[in-house]
Amino acid sequence: MASPSPASRLVAAAARTRLRPLGLQQRGRSRVWLDDHGWWLGIVEFPSPTWSQGSGLHVGAMWLWQDVDHFVFNVSERLSGAEHYRSDQQFAPEAEELALRAEISVQTLRTRFPGLPSVAADLAAQPVGRGWFWEPWNAGVAAALVGDVPLARQRFATVLAEEPIAPWMDAAQQTTRELVAMVEDRDAVRAWALSRVASCRQRLRLSPEPIAEDFGAAASV
Repeated sequence: MASPSPASRLVAAAARTRLRPLGLQQRGRSRVWLDDHGWWLGIVEFPSPTWSQGSGLHVGAMWLWQDVDHFVFNVSERLSGAEHYRSDQQFAPEAEELALRAEISVQTLRTRFPGLPSVAADLAAQPVGRGWFWEPWNAGVAAALVGDVPLARQRFATVLAEEPIAPWMDAAQQTTRELVAMVEDRDAVRAWALSRVASCRQRLRLSPEPIAEDFGAAASV
């Protein structure tokens, strides 16, 4: 196995100092760190420049009910362009700064998304327009999970109004029709979402993680 580049070594060391105490786990020996919340992930990526050593910083969130086999930034913020490596002495402070900014951003995401209701409210506030496929779809799923049937129907209608110009869009719209049919049955939506989350975790090779009991569950009277 090839040794990591000097830039990767310095980024990994800085990230271990800042992110491990928060509970994040490095994805193998990659530049990706995960903040695992069971049904959603906080993702920290330190992307390498294409033609040189160094690093940028990209932080965001992924909703695992989307059930894909790769990481997706459903909520995304690119916090830094490429900081280029020239020497250990020059780049070490750059890596430390990137890791500090990542730490702050992870804490911000945790504050922003402490639970499903906050996620649903945040997604509901996002703009809706043609060409925005996954944004209204995720907002519709979250709304259905918290029992906001009118908003869920509205967001799903936006998804179904898109022209399916690719097979993945056609498949997603078929799933949307299934969700529309069950949207008034909150237990059914919750069971659907839990199944998708479990499938996504397996496809991403994440360890099994118990989901909070109140995830999508109706409040007891």
